[in-house]
Amino acid sequence: QVKLVESGGGLVQAGGSLRLSCAGSGSIFSINAMDWYRQTTGQQRELVASITTRGTTWYADSVKGRFTISRDNAKNTVYLQMNSLKPEDTAVYICKIASNWGQGTQVTVSS
Repeated sequence: QVKLVESGGGLVQAGGSLRLSCAGSGSIFSINAMDWYRQTTGQQRELVASITTRGTTWYADSVKGRFTISRDNAKNTVYLQMNSLKPEDTAVYICKIASNWGQGTQVTVSS
């Protein structure tokens, strides 16, 4: 069982930045892609960004150019740098590796 713990969420004004971290246990970090999702109340989870074991990244159109995903396999950690935040980025951000999900961290962007 892999335990994932997100951190770095909070309240920020529009245009601001936050850096999310997702740290976990287990040896699967180095052999799996890692994803960041977000979810708002009543909505399905939306894939925001993904990074492969080789560092290839993918981003949703809504965050492209503003968010950057990165990983540190030695620390079993994936990061999401979020810049130029907008009110519509407000959500619970959740990391995922293989079939394992974290609990999420709240990001609130005020206008």
